[in-house]
Amino acid sequence: MLPFQIIGINGWLFVYLLAYYFVGFPVLRTAWKLIRQGDVFTEFFLMGIATIGAFAIGEYPEAVVVMLFYTIGELLQDRAVSKAKGNIQALLDIRPDSARVIRDEASTLVKPESVDTGEIIEVRAGEKVPLDAILLSESGTFNTAAISGESMPAEISEGEEVLAGMVNIQDLITLRVLRPFAESSLQKIILTVQEATAKKAKTEKFIRKFAKVYTPIVTYLALALVILPYFIVTDYSFSEWLYRALVFLVISCPCALVISIPLGYFGGIGAASRKGILFKGSNFLDLITTINTVVFDKTGTLTKGVFAVEKVETMPNANPEWQHLAASLEANTNHPIGKAIVKHASVEPSPVISLKEIPGKGLTGEVKNRRVLAGNRLLMEGHKIQGLPKETYPNKTIIYCAIDGVFCGFFVLADMIKPDAKEAFTSLRKLGIKRLMILSGDKVEVVEALGKELKADEAIGGMLPEEKLAIIETLKEDPSNVIAFVGDGINDAPSIAAADVGIGMGGMGSDLAIETADVIIQTDHPSKVALAFRIGKATKRIVWQNISLAFAVKFLVLALGAAGMAGMWEAVFADVGVALLAILNAIRINYLFK
Repeated sequence: MLPFQIIGINGWLFVYLLAYYFVGFPVLRTAWKLIRQGDVFTEFFLMGIATIGAFAIGEYPEAVVVMLFYTIGELLQDRAVSKAKGNIQALLDIRPDSARVIRDEASTLVKPESVDTGEIIEVRAGEKVPLDAILLSESGTFNTAAISGESMPAEISEGEEVLAGMVNIQDLITLRVLRPFAESSLQKIILTVQEATAKKAKTEKFIRKFAKVYTPIVTYLALALVILPYFIVTDYSFSEWLYRALVFLVISCPCALVISIPLGYFGGIGAASRKGILFKGSNFLDLITTINTVVFDKTGTLTKGVFAVEKVETMPNANPEWQHLAASLEANTNHPIGKAIVKHASVEPSPVISLKEIPGKGLTGEVKNRRVLAGNRLLMEGHKIQGLPKETYPNKTIIYCAIDGVFCGFFVLADMIKPDAKEAFTSLRKLGIKRLMILSGDKVEVVEALGKELKADEAIGGMLPEEKLAIIETLKEDPSNVIAFVGDGINDAPSIAAADVGIGMGGMGSDLAIETADVIIQTDHPSKVALAFRIGKATKRIVWQNISLAFAVKFLVLALGAAGMAGMWEAVFADVGVALLAILNAIRINYLFK
């Protein structure tokens, strides 16, 4: 005996109603909620009346299939959108939870919020400065990347300002608090990210825009299909024309569109993710195709953010061990430049006697009974070292070395440019990007030199986060500019949030930059910015192919349905066929970007 003979027709109706409840009730609830808010003609409304009409004329499977298609489409869209961005709480991991304040001649750990202006604080080597303050120690060396993006550690002297978020690289220092916690530099960055994020409008889903026009049209056409024949047809039958109107409504359900559009975007997002590019929403796949201005940060984005020895010059008659002796000195410092020299030498450092660090100049000491100097030009001139060459590397860092008063050679160090940075700029030009810019907190001359090398339209250095943001906001004042900002650091987060599309370098980037970004380049390759643009363009092309196909088939079947030449299952067949073609077309994008 067949299942329907056992259950009976009423039993099958119960099964269809139960299935409809799970896939259709959320849509009906949303439609009712929007109607109460005055937003009647939505895709939810159309789905509701169409499927209720299908039940009214006895087409139970059609009602369930339509809702099932819609639910699948929404699930794919939700999965594509992934998670919400802009978690400002990530900044709290950057700032120390405590400050060492001197009270009653003792160091006490307290919350930064409880430290008053004018109080004295201590910061040990490797610790972050918790508040903006004035340096009381003779000098200090700081990693300022969190605030300025500067790749070179800053040498700050007594009486100069130290900002919250900087990292003390070397000795214990004391500082006098300059301003309260709420006004510190890191808090300002938090505020600017919040404000910039709030200014960014969310892109409305295409299907919602489409439904606002499409739904009232087909609804009124269905109503006309019931009423107008009364005045035209001689043998008018209300039940016959009501049936045609309900068939028309069922056919008009945009389920093929609903599933083909998210599938197209899902295919693009999937292809991008396999290439190490994460889009946080399908709207950004669309928006990235309209970008005409791309602004890059420098350190960690276009450059590696790590110092490396680029070149070594050895003087005639130099001590053959001078590099080893210099590396032995540098092995006793935590300075990034020293670490780069030690790494380049690739030898086991020898013991050092009478090591002395001269702030802002370099190191001296005895290695293998040799008097060794390693540092900048000021150190050499202070020790009357002769034979120093003229400065021939204006945008590089040079460390000179002298052994027993004789100049032996020098190291040329630089924050190395990423191998594919030039490729990134060249590819973006070919994709039609009109303006390429570099904004950085690094030295002006260093940024300008990089800009010339990469053929950027503008390269501006010495910038604080709020200054970068100001330039982005100024660019946005011209409605013809559609801007992407590419960065990796905490200091880039406000600009990432303010840009039309914020792109974060996720491999080594800060949590805040990644959370704030709309698109994440997970492998830290700037050339993948251009790849993201290409995937966006390909995805948009495929989505519009799907839309065109769905419209063509839909209008054909609608016309046939209104004329009574197409029934329910013809409509289902046409819709399912379009959906399958759309799926195959969406899958195609994966083969375009293998």
